[in-house]
Amino acid sequence: MKRYAGFRVLIVDDNENNLFSLRALINKHMDVEVISANSGQRAVEIALENPRIDLIVLDIQMPEMDGFQTATMLKVRKRTRDIPIIFLTAAYKTDEFQQKGYEVGAADYLLKPIDDNQLINKISTYLRLIEKEREMNLRLEELVEERTRELYVAKSYLENVINHMGEALLLLDPDGTVKAANPTACRMLDYSEDEMIGMSIGDIFEEEEAVQAHAFMGTWLEALIRTGTMSSIEACFIAKDQRRVPILFSRTALMNEQGGITDIICIAKDMTGYERVAG
Repeated sequence: MKRYAGFRVLIVDDNENNLFSLRALINKHMDVEVISANSGQRAVEIALENPRIDLIVLDIQMPEMDGFQTATMLKVRKRTRDIPIIFLTAAYKTDEFQQKGYEVGAADYLLKPIDDNQLINKISTYLRLIEKEREMNLRLEELVEERTRELYVAKSYLENVINHMGEALLLLDPDGTVKAANPTACRMLDYSEDEMIGMSIGDIFEEEEAVQAHAFMGTWLEALIRTGTMSSIEACFIAKDQRRVPILFSRTALMNEQGGITDIICIAKDMTGYERVAG
């Protein structure tokens, strides 16, 4: 049963009889698309024009542009540099050509006159390796897509929770600058998120507590580094319209692998209703 349907093999030889024989032999044993070129220049053109060439069988001794020059031109181009090249060479030239061939990117050699079984086995080996690589790449792509979908679902779920939670959530950098705010925080303070981004935590505290917030940022960081979170404290936010909002306020640190704080999550519960009940 023939294999490798969908693969493309480019055969290059200046002798039309050799091209005919190569094509017939490959098609007899494999279900590949065989493309032929009768010169090095034409081989380069075909490789650059074609969406995909999987393997090149390339004669070394050709006029104008020999196999070495052809391989060199293919290897310096991003689109064609990874295509495996099997060189064809006369037996008496093997020692002379072999090292040079590997230097310009040959994957393998075949000697002329060609042994049919050896040719088919060589081509099969490389196409099988390419097939396995593609299967692995496809599986990797599937895993990446699957993981991306999972992350998207998790991110969407987390955003939904944050956007609908009853507490105000502020994301701060270690200096106390607001990086993000959820809708509850915006409603509580009468600011849009765009307005809040870039504000200091002290800008939204009551005056006395703002001073304390700035003064205690260093203490916050030290405590957060030690514990990762801090117990809730009572404080007051001042809304955009200067309305006083009593809150119960807690802080949690996000840390990097070195143990440094990258961000601080602050969660504030509006205690206005509780204050009225207490009164």
